[in-house]
Amino acid sequence: MAPTAGDTSMAKVAAGGVYASLRQAILDGEITPGTRVNIDAVSRRLGVSHTPVREALQRLEGDNLLRYYPSRGYSTTPLLSLAELRSLFEFRLLVEPWAARSAAVERLSNPAGALRSELAALERHVDDTANLRQDLVAHDARFHDLILASAGNHVVQQAYVQTHCHLHMFRLYPADWDGRITLVEHQGIHAAIADRDPGAAEDAMSEHIRSSFYRFARAFDEEPAPLAEATLVRMTPDRPAVS
Repeated sequence: MAPTAGDTSMAKVAAGGVYASLRQAILDGEITPGTRVNIDAVSRRLGVSHTPVREALQRLEGDNLLRYYPSRGYSTTPLLSLAELRSLFEFRLLVEPWAARSAAVERLSNPAGALRSELAALERHVDDTANLRQDLVAHDARFHDLILASAGNHVVQQAYVQTHCHLHMFRLYPADWDGRITLVEHQGIHAAIADRDPGAAEDAMSEHIRSSFYRFARAFDEEPAPLAEATLVRMTPDRPAVS
């Protein structure tokens, strides 16, 4: 008998729950890098059928938190190396200051209101250590996505989303980080965007990205080399593109 619409809906709900549970376990380090994730074991532990587990694993593979090997199934991906972390932040340094500058304009797409709401949500959670790591990952992704989306370049936004940078950065960082530094830096970016000050927004975002890199680089024993200087491509109505 073919599955009903109700069965399909329940399976999607179940897959969402499995995805959230496994994602949190990977980010928190409960499922360590290189660990094989067995469908039968997950199904038994969470009390669901194999179908939602498979769907959740495919989503996690899309996040690059899992990798599928034909001979042995799914395993969690390695943590970023220092070189990979630097490459990721150098990409961000090329894209995000430009996006912040583009967002700080006098037009309806200025995201200051949405950014203020996002900051208020983090402020309510910053003293709550129970789920702060998860809250911080979600906040960081939403805050930066709002700025990228307001710039209006869908190709750049999609390229940024596909890095899944927030997931992989937060796998590196010690669990006792309280998020206060990020909150202060995000408040500075928001203030510049709300003030419609493109130069200040660009500078605030650039400084935030550089500071973030050195914070996350503490996960490694070696001293990180400085990030490469970015060459920012600016787009304005009267000047199509200059570097």
